[in-house]
Amino acid sequence: MKTALKVIGIVILVVVVLITAFLIIVSRILAVPNDYQKNTKTGGDIEAQYMKGGDFEVSVYEESVPQGFGKYVTYYPTELTASDKKYPVIVISNGSGTPISKYPAVQKHLASWGFIVIGTEKEYDWSGFAAEMCLRHLERWNDNERIGDTESIFYQKIDFENVGIVGHSQGGVGVINAVTTQAHKDVYKAAVSLSPTNKELANNLEWEYDATLINTPIMLVSGAGGGDDWVVTGEQLEDIYNDIKCDKVMVRRKDTVHNEVLYTANGYVTAWFMWLLQGDEKAAKAFTDDSPEIMSNSMYQDQKADFKKY
Repeated sequence: MKTALKVIGIVILVVVVLITAFLIIVSRILAVPNDYQKNTKTGGDIEAQYMKGGDFEVSVYEESVPQGFGKYVTYYPTELTASDKKYPVIVISNGSGTPISKYPAVQKHLASWGFIVIGTEKEYDWSGFAAEMCLRHLERWNDNERIGDTESIFYQKIDFENVGIVGHSQGGVGVINAVTTQAHKDVYKAAVSLSPTNKELANNLEWEYDATLINTPIMLVSGAGGGDDWVVTGEQLEDIYNDIKCDKVMVRRKDTVHNEVLYTANGYVTAWFMWLLQGDEKAAKAFTDDSPEIMSNSMYQDQKADFKKY
C-alpha cells in the first residue's frame, strides 16, 4: 500500500512539474514574431514602406506600478533624451491574456517611426481604463522634471496634441471605450481597433461599448478567410462600422486568422498614425488620395471609407 501511494505521489509530482514547465513555456511565447515585418506580405507600395522599420533608434523605459498593471512600458526614439522637440504618442490597449511584453516587436516598430509608445502588463483592457492610466502617467512625467529621486526623461517632450490609440480583440473594445467613456477621451486624435469583439459577444461578456459615441477618426481591421475572424465576422465588423458617425475606414485582411490581425496590418496602422499624428502626406495617400491604395490592395477585402473632415 505504501509503495502504491509513493508511486502515485511521484506521478502527481511529475504531472505538476510538467504542467508548470508548460505554463512557463507558454508564458514566454510571443504573440508577435520578432521578424514579422520581413515575413508579412504586403499589397501596395505605401503599405510596404510603413511595414518596414522607421529611421529612429529605439529605447525602452519600464516602471513598476501598484495599480495592478504590473508596470508601464514605454518605447521611445532614443534621440528624445537629447532633443528639445515633442513627440506624438500611441497608447496600446491590451487584448485578452496579452500584456505588453507579449508583443514588443509592434511597440518597437511604431517607436521607430518617431512615436512615444506606452502600454502596461495588464492582461485585458476592455474598459479602456489601463489606456487612460497610461495617459495620466505620461502627463505626470511630462509636467515634472523630477518625481521623487527620479529625473523625468519625458519632461516637456510629449505632444499631447497628437495622441493615438490601438488595440486588438478585447483591446479593440478598449480602444472604443477609451475614446468614448474615459476622462481623456477628447485627447485622442486617431484610433485603430483591430478585430474588436463583436457587439453580441461583448455584451454577453459584460464588455459593453457604444460605437455611435466615437468622435475620433478610426480604422477598423479584421481577418477574413480561413474560417473567418471568429471574434468579429465581416458582417459584425460592418455593423460596428455603420454605428460610427465620424471619419472611418474598414478593411478585412484576406487569409488572416484572428490573432494575426495584431500585426499583419501594421503597415497601414503605422501609415494611419503617421498621417493623422505626424501629417505625413505620403501616408495620407493610402486613405484619401483620388485612388487610395488601401481600397485597391489585393491583400484586403470589403474595404469601406467615409471621410467628412479630410
